Amino acid sequence: MKTKIVSLLVLFVASLTMQAQIDRSKQPKPGPAPKVNIGKPDTFTLKNGLTVMVVENNKLPRVSATLRIDNPLIVEGEKAGMTDLVSSLLGSGSMSISKDDFNEEVDYLGASLNFGSQSAFASSLSKYFPRIMELMADAALNPNFTQEDLESERAKILEGIKSEKKNVSAIAGRVQSVLAYGPNHPYGEFVTEETIKNVTLDDIKAFHNKYFRPNNAYLIVIGDVKTKDVKKLVKKLFKNWEQGTIVADTYDTASNPTQTEINFINADNAVQSELSVQNTVNLTMKDEDYFPVLIANNILGGGGEARLFNNLREDKKFTYGSYSSIGNNRKTISRFSATASVRNAVTDSAVVEILKEIKKMTTELVSDEELKNVKAKYVGRFVTGIERPSTIANYALNIITEDLPKDFYETYLEKIEAVTKEDVLRAAKKYFKKDNLRIVVTGKGSEVIDGLENITFEGKKVPVKYYDQYGNSTKKPVFKKPIPAGVTAQTVVNDYIKAIGGKEKLMSVNSIVQEMGTSFQGMDMSMMMKRKSPNLLMVDVSVAGMGSVNKQVFDGETGYISGQGQKMDMPAEMIADMKSRKGLFPELYYESDKITLKGIESVDGKDAYAVVIEKSNGEKVTNFYDTKTGLKVKESSTGKGPGGQEMIQDRFFSDYKEIDGVMIPHGMVIPAAGQKLEMTALSTKINTPLTKEDFQ
Repeated sequence: MKTKIVSLLVLFVASLTMQAQIDRSKQPKPGPAPKVNIGKPDTFTLKNGLTVMVVENNKLPRVSATLRIDNPLIVEGEKAGMTDLVSSLLGSGSMSISKDDFNEEVDYLGASLNFGSQSAFASSLSKYFPRIMELMADAALNPNFTQEDLESERAKILEGIKSEKKNVSAIAGRVQSVLAYGPNHPYGEFVTEETIKNVTLDDIKAFHNKYFRPNNAYLIVIGDVKTKDVKKLVKKLFKNWEQGTIVADTYDTASNPTQTEINFINADNAVQSELSVQNTVNLTMKDEDYFPVLIANNILGGGGEARLFNNLREDKKFTYGSYSSIGNNRKTISRFSATASVRNAVTDSAVVEILKEIKKMTTELVSDEELKNVKAKYVGRFVTGIERPSTIANYALNIITEDLPKDFYETYLEKIEAVTKEDVLRAAKKYFKKDNLRIVVTGKGSEVIDGLENITFEGKKVPVKYYDQYGNSTKKPVFKKPIPAGVTAQTVVNDYIKAIGGKEKLMSVNSIVQEMGTSFQGMDMSMMMKRKSPNLLMVDVSVAGMGSVNKQVFDGETGYISGQGQKMDMPAEMIADMKSRKGLFPELYYESDKITLKGIESVDGKDAYAVVIEKSNGEKVTNFYDTKTGLKVKESSTGKGPGGQEMIQDRFFSDYKEIDGVMIPHGMVIPAAGQKLEMTALSTKINTPLTKEDFQ
């Protein structure tokens, strides 16, 4: 205790002395960045070229092993999707152990095993690690490729391609890459139904035999192990892995445009536009510009405190978030991009704001505060990162594969601290090519193209070029078709009423009971819907094995919503909307001065009249009626999402069938979270007697 008191007195006196010597009228100069002493993994190399790095960490009785093969980039061409199939098929047992026995043993040991076309990962308790490594090596080097597994995995990929055909985000991502790199570049080529069908079992075996070689392979082992034990185990398991001849593929690369331009991809079903303002760059980790450009990108769009986010979300409320990124690659070109997903109505405005922020970064010095904050963020991440054992190995691997100076990470903080505002400006000018930007916009042309075609940047109109959903140059689509003479909102509604049975027949319907089913993310779901004139409603959604997960009930006066054991009253605005409904077929009650014919738009590739209906609460709903059949094929309404952002909610209708003289849709698709909930009617009944008990 006496020692502690003495120590405190010494510190107190020392602090008084320091205060007397400090001139507080001057801001203190920052001290030199601290030297960092990063540990080195134990490293050894087998005769076949496999480099092994071991980081011993005995805090927990767990071990992980990551095998990475650093081959040149591969062009798949007419067999694009090959690597996806190889990744899926690896890990299905080996030539010495069946798929079922393999998976059963991995599960029994509580381990994790994953494979890529040129990689593998294993994790387990340390006492099981030798066996898990044995399984990983056996499955990786002696794979059990079968035709049955190939067809199964091919079917999954084909299903994914089918589901993404109308996914605007997937279309945007594909075309952004094609336009940046070119369709024959490894990062620009994409998988189609044709290319995935081209892949044979012999192709799979040949690909693995050619590229799964130790020439450029690295094995990183981290955890509760001893290097000597790992060395003995690795030699046993991998010593017979033979080298092969790997020749780098040749490919073309796209170039940046000669002037900033807009590349537009039409997606009629887009409820928001996907934006990417991008250009390609040549950047590696060992370039002198590496740290300045990282800081420049972070200030522009590196997170919630960056300029793009503050402008487009916090200030303009255009989007949930806007960010930028810049890649580095020693094998090929990389990409700089500033991205956002925005409402159709503000697409052109969002493009203008992104261009403004990029121009500002390339023409003006950043502020002292911005530079200081970003440096602090990098320092914090770096200091936190080096506390993880995996960091030691990853840094050591980067030094080898990226050809970095041996002291790259020891001097990391020094390099960050040395970056000046002038460095940031120079790097931004060089890599954020404001005069050669490719503004890729994927959205609904009928709603956004007028604004895009009138964007100016630095006093010049930005030219617009058109591409299809696979990145092929195309002519400007016809976005707005002329409405035939005599067609009005009321005639469209009248034709719909006639198409589904006629006014007299519809007025005689007092109830509709429909059960629908679907499968979503591997789960069987069903929806029971009961409706009784004028506005009574019961919707109950059930999931197999879980029972009811969501239920909505309205009895004509009040209602509730329940799910997962909780129940709440319907919100007042929802009750008001339900009370305003006058029957089971709302078109019978539309007022002519409350409906407007917006135009002709494409829905699933077919022309449809878009009719806007103004509801009693002021909200608007847009219905789409097929120009040939008169049937309603889509309903689009607007709601509020998290943060008060506007959200478009769509429902698509199909497969109309006659039930007692009334045409009822038996197919319904609801887009949700980037996926589609496709529901099919299992049974439909009209004029079934319903009582108040059905709405309790």
